[in-house]
Amino acid sequence: MATQRKQPQRICIGCGEKKDKKELIRVLRTPEGTFCLDETGRKNGRGAYLCRNSSCLEKAIRSHGLERSFHMAIPEEVYDALREELKTLDTE
Repeated sequence: MATQRKQPQRICIGCGEKKDKKELIRVLRTPEGTFCLDETGRKNGRGAYLCRNSSCLEKAIRSHGLERSFHMAIPEEVYDALREELKTLDTE
């Protein structure tokens, strides 16, 4: 009899819901200090998780969820880049 593997759970910083890690997108701060979306969830750096829609990003911006997760102020250019990347994911 095959055993089912347990899926890791993560919390979305926008809506606060706990979901499977594969259902969420990882926002990553690399060791160099740049921000990007990590769709694989395996890149090196500190990460925070968001649902795959732009409304959760907007909630995270309003509640300063990214600032709390990364323990630093986030430039507005980073939010603009994340919005653009999530728009392309919403259309796919």
